[in-house]
Amino acid sequence: MGDTPGAGRNGNSSKNGGGMNIDSKLVRELAKLLTDTGLSEIEVEDGDRKIRVARQLSAAAAVTVAAPAAHVPAPVAAAPAAPAAPAPVPVAAVHSPLVGPVYLAAAPGAAHVIEGGQRGE
Repeated sequence: MGDTPGAGRNGNSSKNGGGMNIDSKLVRELAKLLTDTGLSEIEVEDGDRKIRVARQLSAAAAVTVAAPAAHVPAPVAAAPAAPAAPAPVPVAAVHSPLVGPVYLAAAPGAAHVIEGGQRGE
């Protein structure tokens, strides 16, 4: 690696208590790569050396995906119902081409001006 004992390939390493050379610059580059790509962990092997960098996602960054909704087929349109039999015409029905209230008397309680079945002018 380098001429300095304990130096990594970039000369920026430290030796931990277990006798392993740690390339802190490489670890920082891998950590930046995690951040830039949104990955949660990355592992690199170089000969007999293996470096794994992982980060724990915060609760806010965790993505929850909803289960897909079950496919519900569209309701089949029912066949049109047979037309109902016409309702019987009440005895006092008044058929008029106009829409609105019909006053059969000039005032409440007064005699009817016209009776059902008569033709008016």
